[in-house]
Amino acid sequence: MKDYKAIFFDLDGTLLPMDMDVFAKTYFKELCISLAKYGVSAEKLIEAVWAGTKEMVLNDGSCKNEKRFWDKFLSLTGIVSDTIFAETDYFYSHEFNKARVVTGENPLAVEAVRAAAKGGRKVVLATNPLFPYAAQLSRISWIGLKEDDFVLITSYESDSFCKPNPNYYIEICRRIGVEPGDCLMIGNDINEDMIAAEKAGMDAYLVKDCLISGGKSWEGPSGSFEEMLEMIKKL
Repeated sequence: MKDYKAIFFDLDGTLLPMDMDVFAKTYFKELCISLAKYGVSAEKLIEAVWAGTKEMVLNDGSCKNEKRFWDKFLSLTGIVSDTIFAETDYFYSHEFNKARVVTGENPLAVEAVRAAAKGGRKVVLATNPLFPYAAQLSRISWIGLKEDDFVLITSYESDSFCKPNPNYYIEICRRIGVEPGDCLMIGNDINEDMIAAEKAGMDAYLVKDCLISGGKSWEGPSGSFEEMLEMIKKL
């Protein structure tokens, strides 16, 4: 089998089992409670979050995703208080954890990440950088993982591209000093994880437990999370 120098893992639906629609509803409920003091309706807040998210997905690399999001969000909500940045940072480290109840357990997540790191391979948490770093750390903690388990964790503060833009993967490879052809992407979304990574020059493995097809097909390597783990152990 190929001797990869780096293995990338998606988070939501891959390492962390979840139904994205259910998760989003729970997350938005808690966010709206935290931001209620600003006098903006829940409907308007959610609309602004989705609009800011779209801006990040369309980012061309000219600025960080964080700026794309906040420029749009603040323009739509009219919120001008500087305290919102500190308050949202606090939210993603604390109240955001209430959304854990609608995600699944994955006792094999730690084993998979540690198996991927054997032999000195670099392990990247290639979760779409639509959230701040604090939110990424919160979510990996739900499955027993921590910051030190990865050489890099993508977030909206550090990244200027999003999935399914192949430049998202190319930029990660540049940052960790590994060529795309020496990397394996493991994810559950055919378009964002498989096709986009392949366009960037990487190999990809589809985990089908929480499959997101988006109407597309994948003829490459695939299997359950447990089958993926056995594949990694053989590398």
